[in-house]
Formats: sequence, C-alpha cells, structure tokens
Amino acid sequence: MYASESRKASETKSDRPNFKTAIAIAMFAIIAAGLPRVSAAQGPQPLHAGEEVLVTSGEPGRFGGKLVASLRSEPKTLNPITATDISSLQVIGLMAADLIHINRYTQRTEPALAKSWKVSRDGKIYTLQLRRGLRFSDGSPFNADDVLFSFQVFLDPKVHSAQLDLLTVGGKPITVRKIDDYQVRFDLAEADAAAERLFDSVAVVPRHLLQGSYQNGKIAETWGLATSPQQIAGLGPFRIQEYVPGQRITLERNPYYWKADRQYRRLPYFDEITFLFVPSEDAEVIRFQAGDVDVISRLSAENFSALNNYQRARGYNLFDLGPGLQYEFLFFNLNDIPSKQTEEMAHKQEWFRQVNFRQAISAAIDREGIVRLVYQGRAAPLWDQVTPGNKLWFNSAVPRPPRSLEKARELLRRAGFSWKSDGALADSRGHTVEFTIVAGAGNAQRAKIATIIQDDLSQLGMRVQIVPLEFGALMNRAFETYDYEACVLGLLGSDADPNPERNVWLLDGGMHLWKLHRTTPPTPWEAEIDLLMRQQLTTLNYEARKRLYDRVQQLVAENLPLICLVSPHVLVGAKTSLGNFRPAKLNDYTLWNAEELFFRQEESAKTR
Repeated sequence: MYASESRKASETKSDRPNFKTAIAIAMFAIIAAGLPRVSAAQGPQPLHAGEEVLVTSGEPGRFGGKLVASLRSEPKTLNPITATDISSLQVIGLMAADLIHINRYTQRTEPALAKSWKVSRDGKIYTLQLRRGLRFSDGSPFNADDVLFSFQVFLDPKVHSAQLDLLTVGGKPITVRKIDDYQVRFDLAEADAAAERLFDSVAVVPRHLLQGSYQNGKIAETWGLATSPQQIAGLGPFRIQEYVPGQRITLERNPYYWKADRQYRRLPYFDEITFLFVPSEDAEVIRFQAGDVDVISRLSAENFSALNNYQRARGYNLFDLGPGLQYEFLFFNLNDIPSKQTEEMAHKQEWFRQVNFRQAISAAIDREGIVRLVYQGRAAPLWDQVTPGNKLWFNSAVPRPPRSLEKARELLRRAGFSWKSDGALADSRGHTVEFTIVAGAGNAQRAKIATIIQDDLSQLGMRVQIVPLEFGALMNRAFETYDYEACVLGLLGSDADPNPERNVWLLDGGMHLWKLHRTTPPTPWEAEIDLLMRQQLTTLNYEARKRLYDRVQQLVAENLPLICLVSPHVLVGAKTSLGNFRPAKLNDYTLWNAEELFFRQEESAKTR
C-alpha cells in the first residue's frame, strides 16, 4: 500500500499542484548533467524539466536579505553523523535533508527526498521512491547511492552515530538495498509503528565527498568547523559560507534546493542566515530587543513578560504556543545499590518504593502554584508524561486531581506513617522522614520548583533539603554513582510519537531514571509498562496503538515512577516583518520552515 492515498495522488500530478493540500509535487526538468557549482550570490537556479521539486503551500515571498538568529553556544561540528549538541543540530538542520520528514507544525510525516513510499502488509518492508533530478549544494547529482552510503555510515557501530539505536529494530539493524537509481528498499526485522518517523533522523550525506574519509576510518572527524565550505555539501536550503570563532556562523542559499513556492520559484528566499553566538538568554533578549536578532526561541516566562511590554514599539511579535512536549518531574532513587547502601538510605528507599508514599508526595505538591510562581502562568500542570501539546497521544482520561494535603495525609497513614508531637512525619519504625532533592544549579526554573516542593512537603512534616549541583555533576549522580535521594529534572521530548520515549519506559532503557541499576524483578506495573511499550512498537493501527499508550499513561499517573509536574509553554518571538513565520511546538521551534521565511518590503529595504 502507499503511505497514504493523498500522498500517492499528489506525487503523480505533473501539471499544476493541488493548493488544497499542504504540499504538492511539481515536475520540472533539469538541463543535462554537469552543472558547475555556482555562487549563491547569483540567486537560485531556474527550475528545469525532469527535476521533481516539492511545491510548498506558504505565501509567495520576496527574495533577498539576511536573517539573523542566535545560538547560546557555538556548534561543535557540521557533521550530521556525529552531532548531538543543540547548536550543531540547529545549524546542520538547515544544511541537510531527510527522506521522510516530520513536519514540526503538524507533527505528522510528509514526503521529503522520498516523494512516495510503499509499505508491505506485514509492515517490515519500506520501498521509497526518490525524487529525480536533485542536486547537492555543490551541484553534484543525488541518487540512491547517496542513500545507501548514508545508511551504511549511520549503521556502522565503529562510527558511533547517535542514530544507531533508533535504526535498530527488533534487535537488528535496518538493512538497505538499492533497487535502481531512484528506488531504495528498507527491511526491518519486525514491524515498527513509527518506522516512517525514523527516516527523519538520518540526514542524507554526499557519497562523493565522504566516501574516502569513511574508508580511511576518519569520517567522525570530517566536516569540523575549520573545514573549507567547498568541502561540505548537503541537500538543505542553505550551505556553509563562513565561521568566525567566538562570533558567528553564516549560511548562504543553496542554489540547487529542491523546494519551490507556489509561483514555481526555487527556494529559499533569504540569501543568508547568520547565527550570532550569544552566551545567555538574557544577552539574547537584549540583542533581540535592540533589533540585532530577528527571531528568538526558548524564552523563559520572565523574559517573555519583559519583552511583552515593548513588542509594539520595537516592531516584533511574541508567541505563546502553549505547552510543548517538555515535561518537568520529581523522581526518587529506586536503584538496587546494596554495595553502596547505608542503613539510612535503606530505610529511605523503603519509603520511596511505596506507591502510597509517592502518591502522597504528588497529592501535596501545588502544581498550580508552580505554574503561577515559576512560569507566571505560562505552563500546564501535569500528572503523566504526555503533555496537552502532544496532539496525537495526549490521554484526556488520566485523572488530574487538585492539590489535597488531607488526601496526602490519608495516604501516608495508610502506608504506616504517623506524626510526632513536634509535627515531624515518621515511619513505622520511628525514623523521621527527611531526604534531599538534587536540582541543577544553572536552571533557575528547576531550582524554584525544588524550593516549592520543599515548602509543600514541610506542610506534611517532611524535612527536605535542596542540593544544587552543576548539571554535569547531577547527571553523574543520576546515571553513574546513584548518589542521590530525589531529583528534579526535565525531558524535552524530541518527537510527539511514543517511540523516542521507549528508553525511559522499557526496563532496560538507558533513561529508566528511577531504576537504572536493577538486580531484583520488576514490579507488576513496571512489567506491564514494559510489555505495553513493546506491543505499541509493533502495532500498526493508530487507534489500537493509542489504546496501548493510553494505558501506559494511566499506569504512570497511578504508580508515579516520575511525579510529573508541569509542561512549560513554548515561548518565541520574531520581527513583525517576517513572512511565513509559523512557530511550532517541536524543535526547531522557529526555523523549521526557514526556506519559506522572508522579509516583507519594509524590512527588505533596510540595510542589514
């Protein structure tokens, strides 16, 4: 079957695009092979017959000009195979392209370098039809050989790509075969309900530029920041122009880019995008307010409010998109660590392992207070890991009870706790309930959350101390030494689909935070979550899969391995003159459609 009937239809028309759909495909010709590398200053190359470009649905814009954005740290590499840091991924995301893409706005998959695909009835074979006539940003042609090479590299365990785990399905790596120059077959060991979304994580790289370094075992070292721009090519809307250490990195238009607007003009509109290196959010806000930066994302509620007072006078718009996919939570150390365990930690873990104790903690925490005091109302309270910002997977049936100290006291009594004459809470053996919460010293929001929890639990007679830690030290304690009692942390959520979260919920997952070190059998609810996550992974029907993941959310809300607290709103801003700006709840929040962005006439006329 085809991925969808609408995709099939849109790919077969060669006359005019269907403007009622979000994306339409147009067929154009490319003049004979061998186009030389052209300067981006010459503008986009004309579309030619035989070039299967994708026509976008945005407002037709103006060509020219430069967009200025900012990064809070310098990228570490321009190599999509090894990049893991946010800054590198953001820059590379504008220089590279994938076969099937997750639209950051709709949160659904859509055709990209693959114009269509078929899936076998058992869900194990994906046959992708590639677009013809496309070229890398250096003018070299793209075909199936580049796809095979890219997956060969990403799947090579010696390369240590960040995508290797995602490309391992049913315990075996995906196998890739070339059918012809524009058809590629992918075989999975078992059906994977999110297989389409896996393709979004693999940037297709040029074999002609990287095959030599791969054969020499040096591909992980290629495409560093000092690499000449002439040695780097991709299929994204921009290509590297200049890197100035400590100051900026500038990308220029890819003159061969494979998307066009509704007037059949090759995108992108901007000549350049420059990222300034700005060390902090506060400094970023100052540059944005002064007009030096055109877009800003990942704003705190405090800075959003500060900017909100001046947006009309300064010529920018702010956008509160509501809760994204990020969720903040409290969790306890349930690891099996007898060799390191003191008597004190042993009886504390007896508390932490009791569901009634965790439920009492959850009932006592003032989530609305966190929303109000930490996020100035720009967050949503949470009782499980899926936020209201997740359009496809949010379970509205999960109970969301209001804060109740009386309910918390009842749960504690049921678990054998009582109160001493001084009001301190004690367990059945007379141990006073006291523990520490570690929180990142560099994250003001999490530090405030920990303080609010400390105050809330004091009203139950619990004595809680906050231990601020540098982020690296906190990660070391959580993942390596298990030297902590409780922790406030957050997960960003890279995709709306449940599968990227499997490393959190599977028993052997690398992010199974509350119990990474396991020597004892799982509890029945942990085993059920593990089973449900494995079942949903191979369930191809969305409604059936949704029921499975709904049950996972219910189990999390009932048993509270993570006591989910809030989901911060996605807060961004942009100049009012920026056309086609449609911020999304998935990262990259502001530049996911950079090829369509443009300045209207009043901004284009300014000297940048």
